[in-house]
Amino acid sequence: MSDEKLKNGMLFKAKNIKLIKQKKLTNPKNDEKPPFETTTLWDYPKQSYGAIPKGNNKFQGVTPAFIIWNMIQRYTQPGDLVVDPMCGSGTTIDVCNEEGRKVIGYDIHPQREDIIKNDARKIPLKDNSADMVFIDSPYGDNVNYGTDPLDIGKISAEDSKFYQELEKTTKEIYRVLKPGKVVGWLIGDQWVKRKFTPVGFKIYAMMDKYFEPVDLICVTRRQQSSNTGVWHYRARKFNFFLRGFKHLIIMRKPLEKATPEKSKPNKTKVKWKKYK
Repeated sequence: MSDEKLKNGMLFKAKNIKLIKQKKLTNPKNDEKPPFETTTLWDYPKQSYGAIPKGNNKFQGVTPAFIIWNMIQRYTQPGDLVVDPMCGSGTTIDVCNEEGRKVIGYDIHPQREDIIKNDARKIPLKDNSADMVFIDSPYGDNVNYGTDPLDIGKISAEDSKFYQELEKTTKEIYRVLKPGKVVGWLIGDQWVKRKFTPVGFKIYAMMDKYFEPVDLICVTRRQQSSNTGVWHYRARKFNFFLRGFKHLIIMRKPLEKATPEKSKPNKTKVKWKKYK
């Protein structure tokens, strides 16, 4: 496992490496790994795995570590660079460190010192430099992540501006990703005040303008605060559905930029009937 990170193009030592090594020494036999998923329905009993915590399971909206593990096993090799533009509590960083991948995590509200403060609408990396991008973005204004007014998570998913701002992030992901490499986007739908918003489908349609679809995964939601008896009672009484899954949209950057087909000239000759 590498103890180096990339920050603005420079390498620096991660300060949590000492803690990681200590935990390995105290519990060296715990080498638990997630199952390698082979279907489009992914389920998980807990947020993290193994002796070393991946991310912070107290963080609102924390990413399940097994999702990132499965993504990097399928789509990267040791030494590849993984980028997370909305890194949250650092789950992507922790998984990549343990699996021997280079990793850069950005967030507009960094929770740790090894997460670089940055707005995902402008990623400070060169074109075609990342081997994989993973993003677990807000799916509306349901969570208060911090005070920065530029946070996309302060915009309602019912507002078209929400998707316009996320499309700026999509363009940046396209720019930094190497041709032929994949992006995984974890996103949930919204049901607020008796109104359903298919956020996942809207994000898929937006991504489809830039990338080639690889697959669409349904990820079971187990850790949400609405998974209680009270909320299940309300769902029955008021006739609505609790959110039971998130979308994991997997797409690939084309090897060559697609260009619209030139319209072919119409060579059909029209035979006009002559009248005397």
